[in-house]
Amino acid sequence: MCLLPARPLQRPERLTPAAWARPPQPPRPGRPRLWLARVEDLHGAVARLADVVLDSGERARAAALHRAADRDGYRVAHVCLRMLLGAHLGVEPSDVPLVRQPCPLCGGPHGRPDVPGVPLCFSVSRTAGLCLLAFADSAVGADIERLPAPEVVSALTVTLHPREAAELAACPPDRRPAAFARLWTRKEAYLKGLGTGLGRDLGLDHLGGSAAGPGRVPGWAVDDVAVGQGCAAAVAVAEQ
Repeated sequence: MCLLPARPLQRPERLTPAAWARPPQPPRPGRPRLWLARVEDLHGAVARLADVVLDSGERARAAALHRAADRDGYRVAHVCLRMLLGAHLGVEPSDVPLVRQPCPLCGGPHGRPDVPGVPLCFSVSRTAGLCLLAFADSAVGADIERLPAPEVVSALTVTLHPREAAELAACPPDRRPAAFARLWTRKEAYLKGLGTGLGRDLGLDHLGGSAAGPGRVPGWAVDDVAVGQGCAAAVAVAEQ
């Protein structure tokens, strides 16, 4: 793997309830359509829709979360996903048949999310106060994270590719959380695109934390996503 010249940042559209009322433009070949949802902006609209739009499993998973902020974030992410999918497909959001593909590692039902028989791939990620949604015409993964505390960086660095661990060790301490967040979101977006998630060994793939852009992963286009200060985000799309 090698570093390519820096690619431009992907810039998501800000998601508002008005976007739910019209069919979204389909993603262009090889280029994901990205939406950024702010929980504080959508909490009120989502609260009125959640019991109607979400299925019983989603409602149960939301209710099981202990913190109100986590419940709100989950509901915003999943209501937004269903509203956008419903608009894409021309069906009621509650009628979108969300399933999981088989995991490529074990065959269990926890691979990429999917709508059977529909040539539209999607991914959703959330962190405190924000949700990132990605749609593409090929396998896609997205991830968004708040910058981690230094102790989190130290604990997780040992799980990474040896070159990534060396890059972080060489990074000045005050810049290490941002470099780690870039690296982690690139890696998790790629692994979500593969369908393995964090079940794949984090040391196998080099994505790197360089501000110049991610490392090249054969068969995938991995890009950073502009989501504002204090956060990092990335999207990975399978090349056709």
